[in-house]
Amino acid sequence: MWQLFQRFRLSGRGISDFDAFYEVFHQHNEKLWSRFRKGFIRREELRWKRMWHTLLDFSVADTQLANELSAAYLEILPTQRFLIPDAAEVVAYCSSKYTLHIITNGFDATQRQKLYNCGLHTYFNQIISSEKSNSIKPNKEIFDFAKAASGANDSPCIMIGDALDIDIVGALNAGWDAIYFNPHQIPHSQNPTHEIHRLNTILEIL
Repeated sequence: MWQLFQRFRLSGRGISDFDAFYEVFHQHNEKLWSRFRKGFIRREELRWKRMWHTLLDFSVADTQLANELSAAYLEILPTQRFLIPDAAEVVAYCSSKYTLHIITNGFDATQRQKLYNCGLHTYFNQIISSEKSNSIKPNKEIFDFAKAASGANDSPCIMIGDALDIDIVGALNAGWDAIYFNPHQIPHSQNPTHEIHRLNTILEIL
C-alpha cells in the first residue's frame, strides 16, 4: 500500500495520512471480501470498489483513479516476498511428510505469483481457488472439490489457516481436521482440532 500511496502521490490529492489511508482501505477490503464470499458482488467489483470506497472516505470521487489504483495493487501484491516467522521451515517440514495444497478465495494467477516470488512454489501441488472450484470458503463444496482434485478422497485431510470463520469453520463443517493459527490469541467460541499461537508449533503436532 505504501508503494501505491507514493506512486500515485495521494498526499497531493487530499490524503495526507498514509496510516489513515491504509486503515480505511483495510476496512473496506474486509467488508467487500465478506460480500464477495456471500455471493453479493463479483470479483471485478471487489477489485475496484475497495479503492473507490476508500477514496470516497477522503472526499476523492475519482473513478479513473480507483481503477488505476486497483490495477497497480494487483500488479504489486504478488511481488511481495515477506513471510511470517518460521513459515519457510514449517512448509518445508510438512512437505517432507505430506502432500500440500492451497485452498484460497483469492485469485488463481495472483496466488501462483505470490508463491513463486516468495520461493514456496515448489512445496505445493495444487492451488484450489474459488475460480477453479466455482465455490468459496467456508462453503463445504470447495473443500469437497479440493479432496477430489487432489485425489485425497479416501485420505484424512487437515486445514491450516488463520481465518477462523473461513478456513477453520469451513474445514470442520466439511469433516476435516483443522489447525487454527491464532498469533494474537483472539478469544473465540469455536473448537478447532488444534490451536497454535506460534507457527512452528505445527512441528510438534504433525
